Amino acid sequence: MNPLALNEEEKAVYEWQMWIDGFGETGQQKLKGATALVSRCGGLGSPLSYHLASAGIGRLIIAHAGNVKPSDLNRQILMTHDWLGKPRVESARRRLLELNPRMDVVAIPENISDENACSLVSQADIVFDCAPLFPERFAMNRACVELRKPMIEAAMFDMEGQVTTIVPGETPCLACLYPKNPPQWKRQFPVLGAVSAMAASIAAVEGVKVITGLGKTLAGTLLYYDSRNMTFQRIPAVRRPDCPVCGTL
Repeated sequence: MNPLALNEEEKAVYEWQMWIDGFGETGQQKLKGATALVSRCGGLGSPLSYHLASAGIGRLIIAHAGNVKPSDLNRQILMTHDWLGKPRVESARRRLLELNPRMDVVAIPENISDENACSLVSQADIVFDCAPLFPERFAMNRACVELRKPMIEAAMFDMEGQVTTIVPGETPCLACLYPKNPPQWKRQFPVLGAVSAMAASIAAVEGVKVITGLGKTLAGTLLYYDSRNMTFQRIPAVRRPDCPVCGTL
């Protein structure tokens, strides 16, 4: 018996998306059999994880340290007021399973670091970078390149956002785009939840495409948007032959 075969409940839940040309039941089975790692379940990671759960991802690993704070509630849609002071990842796990009890959610109460990046990335088929800090993003990028795992890179600031798909050996990695930790970057920055959700939705679509083979991804392209003026740009991303992370691939 095929372990990825859809039962009647799954067919009913995912019926409408299986009508998408080129997706079908085969695409849904690929989602069911996939494991995704999401770094942080904040303003980006929360809506992204919610979309992956609703689409039918089979297993979701969420890594995020710390407890829910009042300032999280304007954008972190997996956090709730009654969970203030409690672990973020447990709030995320609870909300995701309310939406999709058929999936497996692994809650890791840690942020990605040089110490745990390879271990966590090795468990996933695809990685989503939703972290705000560059050391964390760089650690995950190095692990993805080393283990040849695709990574969807999403970021936002103020009213702007950007998304790209990184395929080790084929596209630029994060270190090609950002050779150094930007010295002006700060942990706290202006953010509107809907702007984060825009980047999260695009990243979720990219992930579904990578997993299922549907359509054309943003591999080699950085999609930038400015929601203040609602403008979008597609910027070519170029590999650096001297990149210390992916230059030898």
